[in-house]
Amino acid sequence: MSSKVYCLAQFQPKLGKEAELFKVLQSLEPNSIREDGCLQYTVTRQITSPFAEGKSSSIVFNEIWQNMAAFEAHCQRPEIIHFFETYCLASDGLAESWNVCVYSDNAPKN
Repeated sequence: MSSKVYCLAQFQPKLGKEAELFKVLQSLEPNSIREDGCLQYTVTRQITSPFAEGKSSSIVFNEIWQNMAAFEAHCQRPEIIHFFETYCLASDGLAESWNVCVYSDNAPKN
């Protein structure tokens, strides 16, 4: 059984702020990828394809962490807290909405 934690952190930018928010999120990548337990930390933006026409936020972080402890340690880093306070929670922030979810590749226990 895997202890990996998969995180999808979705961000919907305010109107006209997509490029600016994407750039801020990209700036989080270098330090995060060097954290203990970080296996993948990539910010992506939605692109158009006739084979993938689902609805989503336009910017999504795809993260893989070695375990829940590594993910939770990441969430408590000062730069991550600062990001959410400045760009999500503040009235003049760049994000209209956000949704952070974690997943496991383990089958549910019966």
